[in-house]
Parts: sequence; structure tokens; C-alpha cells
Amino acid sequence: MNDPTRVAVVGVTGYAGYELARLLLRHPHIKNPTFYLRETHANVRCLTELFPQLRGWGDAPCRPLSVEAVATSGADAVFLSTPHEASRELAPELLAANPKLRIVDLSGAFRFRKPETFAQWYKLPPPDEKILSEAVYGLPELYAAELPKARVVGNPGCYPTSVILGLRPLVDKGWIDTERGIVCDCKSGVTGAGKEPKRDTHFVEVNENFRAYNLFSHRHTPEVTEHLGLAPKDFVFSTHLLPVDRGILSTLYAWLRPARKKDEIETFFREFYAGRPMVRVLPAGTLPELAHVTHTNFCDIGFALDSSGERLIVVSCLDNLGKGAAGQAVQNLNGMFGYPETAGLL
Repeated sequence: MNDPTRVAVVGVTGYAGYELARLLLRHPHIKNPTFYLRETHANVRCLTELFPQLRGWGDAPCRPLSVEAVATSGADAVFLSTPHEASRELAPELLAANPKLRIVDLSGAFRFRKPETFAQWYKLPPPDEKILSEAVYGLPELYAAELPKARVVGNPGCYPTSVILGLRPLVDKGWIDTERGIVCDCKSGVTGAGKEPKRDTHFVEVNENFRAYNLFSHRHTPEVTEHLGLAPKDFVFSTHLLPVDRGILSTLYAWLRPARKKDEIETFFREFYAGRPMVRVLPAGTLPELAHVTHTNFCDIGFALDSSGERLIVVSCLDNLGKGAAGQAVQNLNGMFGYPETAGLL
């Protein structure tokens, strides 16, 4: 498609929302993105009033949020950077008001195949079953072929993106001995907890501290099971809060059967992600670091293999606001509208 895409963004005041605005305002194929704000910011007319760092980036008009305003705005696509319960309500209302709209939802509302999965893990009423049945899980490295026809895309969670990209090639190949268990040991920067003030994310609680949380109960768990084809008994998924602003580093421990060599593992990773520009496979023994992926949409993957060829550690690293949220949402939009996958991201 050569014509610019008109975009509406609902929910821009959070960390992911700001990152999304920053990317869209410089996207070569996006025409005049409009930002819709709730009543708490009803008097804001331009996004630069909330984010002065965006001054000079182009027009960033803000409008009061209503379903009618978005549906009749002339937008081709809508980003929902809203809480799960808000996305769950807004998506069906927007599609009913304008069936031609296409939606990229950054919440967890449309990530699962079954509505009861969302209800169980998010402790909220299930989403619209019809919309959920047609929603595409927005991990372009795996489901790019489904994006051009997608009406609703459920943007993946940040932790699952790192885990799935790190393990999916090995699972598909059948190289992992799942009977010996997989450990997904993940650490995230504080922006992953959202912008709403919470005691656990205050500066004095996070600074010079490091802690685990939501063990055996993290709501990103079912994304890992669905898209790796694993049973809950096959892996342990642990999450930790790092005293940094942004970034995720996932250390993935697995046993191989039979034993493999470093070069064949590296070769297979490179073949699996060939043509996927947002995944960077590092040479065997070279491991990713947060500083190399923050403020980008890259996922860096590296690994180490012990001398027996059986014990493998994969390290998968990304920016939780980039490839883990807003950057991936833009990558999905590119796939939906036929733009280069890296448009607006490099």
C-alpha cells in the first residue's frame, strides 16, 4: 500500500503509550496520528502539553475519548494502549461502530485462544468470543502471514515475547528434553509494571534492590504455554524486578536430547529467524545485554552450551517498551498494511 495510514491512539499517557506516540510521529507511512484521552485530560489539545519532549516532532492533536469520535475520525487503524478491562470493552464497541477499523491492542484482552483463559488469569470477565476467535497473536516472527488480513491483533506480553522467541526454534525442532524441565528465569525493568503508582515500584523500594514476584501465578504464563506448545509441568516461569527503567533479560535453561554442537544450534537459530530483521542472533558464546537493546525494537538472542552438548542456556534480551510493547505494535501495524517490517523502527 502506498497511501499513508490514518491512525488513532487510545491511551497515550502511560509508558507504552508515550513510546507508541514517539514512534508514530516519525513513521514514514503514518498520516497525522490523533490521540484520544479520557476525561482526566479533557482539556489537553496537543500531546506536547503532556510530553514537552515531543515538541517539533509534528502535529500531535488530542481529542476527548468517545467511541463515536474514534469510529468517525477517518482512522484506518486504532491502537489501544489501555488497561485490559478497557480494551475488552472498547474493541467490540469500536468494531460495531465502524466495521472497517483495524485494531492493535496492547493489553492482554485478545491474546488467548479461549475467553476463559483470560478470565482465569486476569480475574476479569471474558472478552467478546467472536472477536477473540478472529484475533491474531501479534508476534510477527511467527505469525506474519496472518497479519495482512487481521482485523484485531493482540500484542504479546513483554515477558512471553522474550521467552517464546528464545525457545520456539528449539521446541519446533524437537531438540529440548521437556521431561527434564525448562526454567525461564526472567528479569524486567520497572516500566513493565506500568505507570500507576504502587508501593512496590516507588524509587526507594526498587533502588538497590532486586526481587522475585508472582511465582507460579504470573498472568503471562498461558501465553508461553500456548505458543510453545508446552504443558505447565514442562517449565518453570519466574519473574523478577530489576532496579532499572526498561529492558527484559530472560535466561532460559534447557536440556537437549540428543546432544548437539554449538555450530548447529547457531546455524539453526539463524535459519529460523532469517528474514526477520528485529531478531539478532549472536555468535555462539556471545550473550546479550540490556544496554544493547534498550530504546530499540530488537530482540537479541545468544546461548551457551556445556561441553557435554546437553545443557543449554539461551539468553533472550529486549526492551519491554519496544519489542515488548509499542515497537512490536508498530511492527504489527506494518505487517497489517503491507509496509516494510522495520518502517518507523530503524
